[in-house]
Amino acid sequence: MIRPWLPALALLAVALSPALPAKAQSADTPLALPAVATDGTAATRSGADIYKRFREHLADPSCNVDAVSARWRQHFAGAPKKLTNPDSDVLPLFGYVVDALIEADLPTEFALIPFVESGYQPAARSAGGPAGLWQFIAITARNHKVPMRAGYDGRLSPVDSTRAAVRYLKTLHGMFAGDWRLAVMAYNAGEYRLLQSLRRSGQNARNARPAELVGLSGITYAYVRKLHALSCLMEQADDRADWLRAIDRPVPVLVAQPLPADADSLGEWARQRGFDAAALKRMNPAFPAGRVAGNDRKLQVLAPAASVEMPAIADMATLADAGAAAMPTLLAGAGEAAAARTHTVKRGESLSVIARKYKLDTAQLQQRNGLGAKSVIKPGMVLKLDE
Repeated sequence: MIRPWLPALALLAVALSPALPAKAQSADTPLALPAVATDGTAATRSGADIYKRFREHLADPSCNVDAVSARWRQHFAGAPKKLTNPDSDVLPLFGYVVDALIEADLPTEFALIPFVESGYQPAARSAGGPAGLWQFIAITARNHKVPMRAGYDGRLSPVDSTRAAVRYLKTLHGMFAGDWRLAVMAYNAGEYRLLQSLRRSGQNARNARPAELVGLSGITYAYVRKLHALSCLMEQADDRADWLRAIDRPVPVLVAQPLPADADSLGEWARQRGFDAAALKRMNPAFPAGRVAGNDRKLQVLAPAASVEMPAIADMATLADAGAAAMPTLLAGAGEAAAARTHTVKRGESLSVIARKYKLDTAQLQQRNGLGAKSVIKPGMVLKLDE
């Protein structure tokens, strides 16, 4: 049985199964997250929906078995299985990249590049110097405005590196007449080398025959075939029915979120929002050991969309008595299943700022917390948001 991403809701698990001993969480346990944010935004979606969006936005969805190299089919045979592993971050990361490409109006073949480059591992490093999901070398990263400094390597940030990669691919896609094949060849070889190859071959971007271009490396020629093979492996896997069932599980919707100016620790930021700190650190290896260094606080972290303080559960006994029957309601995000929300005051926050954040009147917030017009709130105070 495929284990979904949601068992990391430890608080709910304990409430619904109080007699079972807690299981130690391994370093590879995926991110814990609530089913919905307190504003009603879905925090999860099915992996099958991610794959559907991927297929719908391919430039070349056809899969001619004879046209796909047996070499690359064999080489990438394990890639689709990475999407089925419930203890892996690959499927939600794939969804994040697919979303970014669709938003930029780019073909989703480009979402397969991190499979080729890094195996969808944000912390991947190569001997020659490339790093991160997209395997940028340092000079390329700087040329594409990826922040790099002591204590922070933006190549290891899925947010910074994906933003730069999508921006670069958008440029290449336009430069080469919207031909995704030429764009990925230029991504591998460099745009100027590909332009030179087109001229030497007597071709232009609008009538290009990529396989007939001259003067490029074998790796560059193979890049298109690799991505097409990956796409077809997912569409024509021998165990396709089992594979589709395995990816049809809830995974978090990942989004880029700004770190507050006073954040010193990624782990503390994660815990305040009910996320697993170790998993957030693993997802964001640009922060060494989870430390937020430097004076520039215009940094973002990749995290589930439900980046809000976890709602408090007021009556654990009642929830435990409800048993497993309560779980579908909780996972569906029904508001009545959660108890009153709270907010822990952070440094620099005022009542009016907190009220606006939760779409409340300041007077409402004061009344619900027994505060007067001249009351002072301090960091660490827990405020009730609901009646």
